[in-house]
Amino acid sequence: MSDIETRIDRIESRTAVGRLVAQYAHAFDSGDVDLLRTLWHTGAELRLGEPFGDFAGIDGIVEAAHLLWSQSPRMHHWMSNVVVDIDDDGETARAVSALDCLVTNVETGPTQVGGIYRDRAARRDGRWAIVERVFELHYFTPVSGWAPVHGSETTPLADRGRAPS
Repeated sequence: MSDIETRIDRIESRTAVGRLVAQYAHAFDSGDVDLLRTLWHTGAELRLGEPFGDFAGIDGIVEAAHLLWSQSPRMHHWMSNVVVDIDDDGETARAVSALDCLVTNVETGPTQVGGIYRDRAARRDGRWAIVERVFELHYFTPVSGWAPVHGSETTPLADRGRAPS
């Protein structure tokens, strides 16, 4: 591969890994199990730590999503400050991103969650996917007095067609 081809490949690879970070947020926020399944390689790990848990394999990660949706049926992830580094081999990568997430938790109500995700991704058979996602929780803080006045979240979940799983 020429120098320019290598450079273009690295740019495309960084974009692909950054897209995985964003799609993870979209999958959790929308309850899109099909999208969630596409983000991982076989044998991947999602290590959320306390109090959320650690999960292995695509089916285990989907099971984790259902558990999290049952605890926080409404989620709004904002992933920012995403930094992706492609390793020297060009086939593996590391990413770090900041999380700011507002959830409606069944026990604590509206709750702000923040922390850092650290990811390892790999390109296998031409497809980038997550191998390991580790979350470092910085805070899980109930937000008293927060209630939507306008918008889709003023409607109960059951009336919107997405009841907790």
